[in-house]
Amino acid sequence: MSNDISSASSSYMDSLRWNQSSTQTTEEDNNTLSQEDFFSLLTQQLSFQDPSNPADNDQMIAQMTNFTMAEGISNLNEKFDSLTASMTSNSALQASTLVGKQALLESDTIDFDGENLAKGSVVAETAVESLTLRITDSSGQLVRTIELGSQSAGALRFEWDGKDNDGNVLPEGEYDISAEGFVNGDYSSMPMATFKNIESVNINGASGIIVNTKEGAVRLTDIAEIA
Repeated sequence: MSNDISSASSSYMDSLRWNQSSTQTTEEDNNTLSQEDFFSLLTQQLSFQDPSNPADNDQMIAQMTNFTMAEGISNLNEKFDSLTASMTSNSALQASTLVGKQALLESDTIDFDGENLAKGSVVAETAVESLTLRITDSSGQLVRTIELGSQSAGALRFEWDGKDNDGNVLPEGEYDISAEGFVNGDYSSMPMATFKNIESVNINGASGIIVNTKEGAVRLTDIAEIA
């Protein structure tokens, strides 16, 4: 007997769910005016019009045009929403491949991992003479001097093997780095960029892909190079 009651109760609940779903669907359908509904209403309007005062053709054409335009805009919006979702998905996929790579960012520090070459770039707006790189540790002690000589204007790439001036391999970590040289007879500092590990990425609707390093967050479009 209990099985019959349980079965009947289950069937009753299922019927309620079906009726509720059916009602919601019907309400949604009733709130939507399709193209077929529009032309049906237009046909009814024409059938009940006063023969002595028929509907104006221009007005009818305007109504049809307005409805067609509204429906077209609605369809276009749906396609744009789909395109936006697809672009966001592609951006997320692109962003996920950046984690673990290195971004060339403007910085006055350089990272040595204890094994691989540390790389960067010096930016010279004009020709420079006696260009010199100076690398110091966290205590401010000069550990390495690299002479690059005379260089023409542009971005000059450099590498550091992580060794001090005596050829000893230094501990891994972050070191300060600077570049100075003579520009038009004046001793000047040069802006620098070094490669930083990409730790994570975010997707921001307004700013696009945001790359996070220990230097901070930067937009992907502002990164000079990724290696």
